[in-house]
Amino acid sequence: MAKTNSSVEVIFFNASWCSPCQQMKPGVDKLVKEGYPIEMVDIEENPTLAESAEVRGVPTTAIYENGVLVERLVGYRDGDLLKRKIDVYYKK
Repeated sequence: MAKTNSSVEVIFFNASWCSPCQQMKPGVDKLVKEGYPIEMVDIEENPTLAESAEVRGVPTTAIYENGVLVERLVGYRDGDLLKRKIDVYYKK
C-alpha cells in the first residue's frame, strides 16, 4: 500500500550523452508536472553528488525516504514503471 509521505525524494541521475537518459526524460518530466518530488541531476555537472550517491551508470533513479536510500533503479525505465516504483513510497 502506498504511503502519504512528504519526506520522499527521488533523484534522476542522467547525462546529456546518455541515449537511455534522454529517452526517459519525457516520462520523468511528466511525473514532475504531476507533482512527484523528482530532482534531475546531470552527473557531468554534479560529479560530487553522483559519486556520493554511488552512481556507477546512468540512468540511475534513486528513491530516498527520510534521507535513506530505499530503492535504486539502474537503466532505462518507462514512465509508468517509474511511477509505480515511486508510488510504493510516495502518494500525492
